[in-house]
Amino acid sequence: MAEGTTFSGPADPRFFTRAGPFDAATLAETAGAELVLPKAGAVPEEGFVGIAPLQAAGPRDVSFLDNRRYAPLLEQTKAGLVIVAPAFADKVPAGCAALVTGTPYLAWSRVARLFHPRVPARAGVHPSACIDPTASIDPTAEIGPFVVVGAKAEIGPGCIIGSHAVVGDGVQLAQDCRIGSHVTLSHAVLGERVIILPGSRIGQDGFGFAVGPQGFETVPQLGRVVLENDVEIGANSTIDRGSVNDTVIGAGSRLDNLVQIGHNARLGRCCIVVSQAGISGSTVLEDYVTIAAQAGLIGHIRIGAKARIGAQCGVMSDIEGGADVIGSPAMPFREFFRNVAVLRKLAKKASGSAKNGSDKG
Repeated sequence: MAEGTTFSGPADPRFFTRAGPFDAATLAETAGAELVLPKAGAVPEEGFVGIAPLQAAGPRDVSFLDNRRYAPLLEQTKAGLVIVAPAFADKVPAGCAALVTGTPYLAWSRVARLFHPRVPARAGVHPSACIDPTASIDPTAEIGPFVVVGAKAEIGPGCIIGSHAVVGDGVQLAQDCRIGSHVTLSHAVLGERVIILPGSRIGQDGFGFAVGPQGFETVPQLGRVVLENDVEIGANSTIDRGSVNDTVIGAGSRLDNLVQIGHNARLGRCCIVVSQAGISGSTVLEDYVTIAAQAGLIGHIRIGAKARIGAQCGVMSDIEGGADVIGSPAMPFREFFRNVAVLRKLAKKASGSAKNGSDKG
């Protein structure tokens, strides 16, 4: 790309690797979708070269539709291949092939990863890194500039440790972990394929203190943080280590940016915690719980499997599995919105009464 050139499409080559081209059959197999050939013309013999949105895609691009509000864009697209749900298959232009599936967004994700695979580790230790002689680093791992690796730490095959990150004494990373720049890890054990984005703090002291006659006395925090396989932690999030038990983030869970997890908290499998949410100490989330942005959970409560906690929700007691709650204090969705409707009616009535009284005066 010439100097000064503006790249307007997805996956700017300055930042993203690209694989391919791939033929339609390979894309269908990757997506787990049914290939429907064009009604007019044929798929490109040389294959497809990338992904693009409907309005920008060309004959050798793959695009997708997952929201009916964008259906007009589908009918006008110049894409050579489109991933769609069965309900939109008849809207695909005549010259365009289709990958038809009940889960178009999942299929799109798989195709996008095929074209843009994760960059592998570039094996080696940067000369500026500070590595304790007792640390164990797999020769296939990548250790970036100014990284610090403490005594008896273990870094597994294919890991990437970004610049200025600190891997504390005894910390263990299984294979293929990705640790962003300026992350600090202490008192932590990480499973396989864990991703931690820049600036996060994992394993620092939990917020524990006792009240003595002369003031506060800090309680030793003697647990660990355990991040199970395929956990992803957003930028600038914090996870306190346990006080006596471990703080555990279950396999496949996703934490957004700016999330706080207190000591001894335990998240089950595939939980979602969205930005600025906070979970207090010793709270348990069962599998597949979703917590929306800015929600706050007090300590020592249990949230049942597949419960959904709404944005800015204040949760002060246990929530049963499968429940949908919102508000502060948290209450079922329907109850919350009934209360809102009643309050609006009362406010409107009060406003009308006040106006009538003013007119009489």
